[in-house]
Amino acid sequence: MHTQKKIKKAMILAAGVGSRLEPLTNTVPKPITPICNQVCMDIILNNLKACGIEKVIANTHYLANKIHELYKKNTILPIEFLNETTLSGTAGGLKKCEAFFKDEENFIVLSSDGLCDINLNNVINTHLESNAITTIVTKEVSKNNVYKYGVIVTDENNFVSKFQEKPKVEEALSKQINTGIYIFNKRIFHYIPQNTFFDFAKNVFPALLKNNEKINTYNYKGYWTDIGTIDEYIKCNNDVFNKYINLKNVNIKNFNNGKLISNTNFNNMPQSLIIEGNCVIGRNCQIGENVKLKNVIIWDNVIIKSGVTLENVVVGNNFNICESVYNKILANKKNLVTV
Repeated sequence: MHTQKKIKKAMILAAGVGSRLEPLTNTVPKPITPICNQVCMDIILNNLKACGIEKVIANTHYLANKIHELYKKNTILPIEFLNETTLSGTAGGLKKCEAFFKDEENFIVLSSDGLCDINLNNVINTHLESNAITTIVTKEVSKNNVYKYGVIVTDENNFVSKFQEKPKVEEALSKQINTGIYIFNKRIFHYIPQNTFFDFAKNVFPALLKNNEKINTYNYKGYWTDIGTIDEYIKCNNDVFNKYINLKNVNIKNFNNGKLISNTNFNNMPQSLIIEGNCVIGRNCQIGENVKLKNVIIWDNVIIKSGVTLENVVVGNNFNICESVYNKILANKKNLVTV
């Protein structure tokens, strides 16, 4: 008999530097990068709220003040922050938040860079039925992509029998990968030492297997992607246009020969604006006459002068663009204070 039928608390792992997403993460931490004008962490919080989560904690480190500032007035879910002065790994970060979960039998932990529309209630039910110490959400990827992820091998009952961390394609024993979405029983804290850099994949999960703990899996067949690289970031924005995933409050408009998602008022855009492909425009952008945008992602407070063409370009916050740009990422330099 389960002592807790409902999971009420969750943790978002939000401390990473996001170096593979540079230069976009030079001044904006990965958890709050916008996907079609929706903050990545907002998407996660909405998903947690939908499954009944009542309180959230997030560990922060890189550009932590920008995350804290954004969520001072957060209305999605009550959220607390634990700022790590030095990184302590995925499991080490959870250990620092142990007091937050002191009255919880089970809880959710998930990465801040995963985009998906999973129904977490299904995962919770599977976890509670399994009596396992943890349930890992897995996703099948193509054989050629397994080297990017932690690979999971399961038995006939969907319990983990082996882990492979970023194996060579020819050595991978499975196409099921770890999505970074977990449900843990409180006993997990016994396997994480205090004040030690500790990682789920490298330290905790091998120890669980060695101790014959049951590690359950939930094979998710819907949409999931990791926004860890520039290519993946651009792809997941396009996936929203292609309706592979449905995001809340995203309004796609047909515009000329393309599609547009904009947080800048359409009435403020000149009639001479040409849109081709999939284009995203953030808040408070100013666009001049005879501008052409093709396959672009533009963040907030960007000024585009008349006659400019942008094609296959991502533009970070606070840019003033006076000439045409092709096939480029425009982002502020590290440590540059933006206003």
